Amino acid sequence: MNRTWGQLTNRGRLLMILKYIFLALCVIVALFPIVWVVMSSFKTNAEILTDGISLPTSFKFTGYEQAIAISPILKYFVNSVIISSVATVANVLFLAMAAYVFARCQFRGKNILFWLLSLSMVVPMTALLNPVYLVINNLGLTDTKTGLILVYTALNLPMSLLILRSTFLSIPRSLEEAAYVDGAGFVRTFFQIMLPCAKGGLASAAVLAFLNNWNEFTFALILTSGQDARTLPLSLSYFTSQFSFNYTAMFAAITIAVIPSIVIFALFQEQVVSSLTAGAVKE
Repeated sequence: MNRTWGQLTNRGRLLMILKYIFLALCVIVALFPIVWVVMSSFKTNAEILTDGISLPTSFKFTGYEQAIAISPILKYFVNSVIISSVATVANVLFLAMAAYVFARCQFRGKNILFWLLSLSMVVPMTALLNPVYLVINNLGLTDTKTGLILVYTALNLPMSLLILRSTFLSIPRSLEEAAYVDGAGFVRTFFQIMLPCAKGGLASAAVLAFLNNWNEFTFALILTSGQDARTLPLSLSYFTSQFSFNYTAMFAAITIAVIPSIVIFALFQEQVVSSLTAGAVKE
């Protein structure tokens, strides 16, 4: 039971103070790099080089104007929104169907197939570069948004499958049985009964998949060569290699890249945290 401050012993009060000090330090360590980058995006090069941790003398959007003028960062931003959003929707929709089958249906080799798909999570990303490139190249989808969408949809397969299967296992079978008694078929039961009941798991899988898609760099670099399909992480590499002397514009570009993922995580943090315990449900 939680006790008030007056009910705690001296040792208990000391432990509580130390706990809050530790939590405050964790928050500072986590937030300082983000705050520093955002504040530096409003400074001039001279201010950054003179005193990196001081506040800007004036809040001007010169760095953001330069970032937009130097690089087609807005185009990269739109590409990231389109690719990440479509890949997330496709991943959650298809994996929800697969997870429902794994959770409710019985067939030979079910457990073996499920664990094989789950074990793909531990495959190193570098081991997938060559085969993925060959497949996308043979399909004629290199340097296209469609190619990246297919790759991103597949990359989040094991994580989404684990989350959604556990979600469907936690839903009482009585809901499906009642739907079948009322005359609903398998497909109608899935879309009208099970999906609404699994909205928490769907949100968790969608948020994690979107964040992974938004921040993915390696496959976007390998599978694209022009600007039509390049995503925001690649624009940061462009700034670093070509315009590293313009720290203000570079920090502004970094801010533009990280703010959307921070906002998404802040809005759906409960779903993200709940997904960490999604594997606790057993058959």
